[in-house]
Amino acid sequence: MDKRGLDLEIPGWGTLEVQNALLDLNGTLALDGILPETIKERLHRLQEILAVYVVTADTHGTVADLLRDCADLEIVQIEVGNEAEQKCDLLKKLGASHTVALGNGANDSLMLRMACLGICVMQGEGTALQALQASDVLVRDGDEALDLLLKPARLVATLRS
Repeated sequence: MDKRGLDLEIPGWGTLEVQNALLDLNGTLALDGILPETIKERLHRLQEILAVYVVTADTHGTVADLLRDCADLEIVQIEVGNEAEQKCDLLKKLGASHTVALGNGANDSLMLRMACLGICVMQGEGTALQALQASDVLVRDGDEALDLLLKPARLVATLRS
């Protein structure tokens, strides 16, 4: 399926032309190696709009099983060590000016800062201060983060000045 993308006019912010979503897995979408069904459902819907990339060092060794039902997204497994730089390299490859990033950890802060829109997720694992400071928006959990992309009027309301 050809992805449409998100084109958003945000008063006082500018225009966002989003084509990709770069999503950290553990701590952002999944908690303790568990991916809620509500996240899977939202990922399916998001794949109709954007190219979706899930990035992980696969801390719990479960990524293939967790995302088995999400055929159209790309899982990018990175090596343990220098995760921040690896995520940043991936963002550059995708095109930071057209990619939204979701994360919560210190190793997500570079990609959150460089993305056209950085969404920081603060759920049970917590949020690193660096990730919070690098982000444009803070949400309570992965469902809310994905809903901002699925219901972009919420983003406009949050970011307009």
